[in-house]
Amino acid sequence: MVDLSIIIVSYNTKDILNECLTSLYKNSGRYTSEVIVIDNASSDQSLAMVKKEFPDVLLIENKENFGFSKANNIGVQKSKGRYVLFLNSDTVVKKGVFDEMISFMDLYTDAGAATCMVVLPNGELDDASHRGFPTPWNAFCHFSGLSKIANTPFLSGYNLGWKGTHTIHEIDALAGAFMLVRRKAGQEVNWWDEEYFWYGEDIDFCYRLKQKEWKIYFVPTVSILHYKGVSGGIKDVSKHLSKATEETKTRVTQARFEAMRIFYKKHYIIKYPKIITWFVMRGIDIKLWFATAKQ
Repeated sequence: MVDLSIIIVSYNTKDILNECLTSLYKNSGRYTSEVIVIDNASSDQSLAMVKKEFPDVLLIENKENFGFSKANNIGVQKSKGRYVLFLNSDTVVKKGVFDEMISFMDLYTDAGAATCMVVLPNGELDDASHRGFPTPWNAFCHFSGLSKIANTPFLSGYNLGWKGTHTIHEIDALAGAFMLVRRKAGQEVNWWDEEYFWYGEDIDFCYRLKQKEWKIYFVPTVSILHYKGVSGGIKDVSKHLSKATEETKTRVTQARFEAMRIFYKKHYIIKYPKIITWFVMRGIDIKLWFATAKQ
């Protein structure tokens, strides 16, 4: 068994994927690893690029876009590592990341998953990598702007801002952009829920890990660069890099808000009265309307 299986789902990100894979092999570290790329029917010559420039990569060619969760599960079935790293194709790994993170997981045996410092091109932390669970209250404080009033557990539960980002600590959820999972933990939750197509699946994964009493850690001693959203084309930080069609952008936007509904109905609907559920669903509808109008 190798130490680390790196699983990358790719959809029309040829140039960024090339940069990502180059960084992996340049900074592989002392642990044994394998790289698995699952291509979701890209049309930008991604497949030819990987075959030509990275012949050691195990390349899986899907005949259609199966989405993030299903593609990752396909990759897991082919993986052999003690740990499985789910890594976005629009990331760049820096020196020491793998050595530090695997050593951390070996030491913290209660860790079901962990992430490093995930940094955006503007130098800021990708807040999706340092998350609280989106309870109705946490989500309300975040989207209404209340969380900006005071950086406290009561108001800032959505992004856990009150915990800071300079020390190792537990978090509720991390981003699928860099998600290092202990194989035993992943097996216990049966990996990714394929009901999610794009967005939300990482929070769901973490929620189920917590239900099994695994801990999730934020390890800011090493970092990666995350261009963020190149495949989908709806993130302002990476729009200039994306080749996503208008059809893809619409599909991604719809999937983003559908993921919110799926998560709430799966984990929260039995915990809250019907009036709260009504307000949550109307809030999602409103957010979707504004997001669609913005495109």
